[in-house]
Amino acid sequence: MATRKTSKTVRSAVIGYGGAFNMGKAHAEWMNAAPGLQTVAVCDIDPSRTDMARADLPDIETYNSVAEMLSKADIDLVTIVTPHNTHAPLALQCLKAGKHVVSEKPFCITVKEATAMIEAARAAGVTLTTFHNRRHDGDFKAIKSVIDKGMIGDVFHIEMYMGGYGHPGTWWRADKKISGGAFYDWGAHVVDWTLNLVPGPIESVMGYFHKLVWLDATNEDQVRAIVKFANGCVADIQQSGIARVGKARWRILGTKGAIEDFGNGQFHLVTEIDGIVVDSQVKYFDSDWNSFYINLGAHLCEGAPLEVTPESARRVIGVIETAEKSSKSGKAEKVPYE
Repeated sequence: MATRKTSKTVRSAVIGYGGAFNMGKAHAEWMNAAPGLQTVAVCDIDPSRTDMARADLPDIETYNSVAEMLSKADIDLVTIVTPHNTHAPLALQCLKAGKHVVSEKPFCITVKEATAMIEAARAAGVTLTTFHNRRHDGDFKAIKSVIDKGMIGDVFHIEMYMGGYGHPGTWWRADKKISGGAFYDWGAHVVDWTLNLVPGPIESVMGYFHKLVWLDATNEDQVRAIVKFANGCVADIQQSGIARVGKARWRILGTKGAIEDFGNGQFHLVTEIDGIVVDSQVKYFDSDWNSFYINLGAHLCEGAPLEVTPESARRVIGVIETAEKSSKSGKAEKVPYE
């Protein structure tokens, strides 16, 4: 797919080769597929998982200690694929060792952590980013293309909903101390999408969090953030585990038209062209998650602009953290660094 040539190889490692979704393996393979990147090491505290890594990737080195890997392995870049509450500590450990760092999403859990990571990367002169691969989902790319072309005019209202009705499970993703809360899983992608549709400054965030049904899990049952932008646009982001009735995934209103998407391979577009109202269906683009690592390789090897900056990743955490703060205070709150 990619034909870009590079003048050097960035030797890469993965921390976390757990069985959940096989994301450690996926990251290793995505890096190997990106020009300029090569996976040479895997670290996991579970020896059975590093055994699995060696079976999947026979040429790599494996470690069961991050400190040992950082001291012994010849690596330039580390991708962290571990539970959410470990992202910041591991990132700081790797950054201070002079390594470039990719954190799986969410970037971290708090703005304070994000700022510490950004400052550590600057001090070490290395690159820091997070895996917002879903900027390259085909549905989002198609929606963003329509908006960027001005086909619905100036966007003034966004509704984004993901949800259903069901128990969140018993693993760490349902444990608020580890996960950060319900907003930190899919919500990290959803907030990132929204901020990329309306890239201007945020004026305030109102949050509404509910804990009503799944009392044996510590994550919230439903979370909601209403983001007011300085240009007047309002985004209403909802994620629910207690919604017996759903609604459109996206409902976006602009001064010339609107988008409605139910996640079925195409979205409904209504607009006006030369005085004629056009009502149509727009097919999703193809998804291309490895564009993230192709960009990272180009950035590290050739100085290309970094697509997912750590500051943009901190904005996502800022919205999520501020939504929870607002849910407790009962008033609109300001997002740090806006």
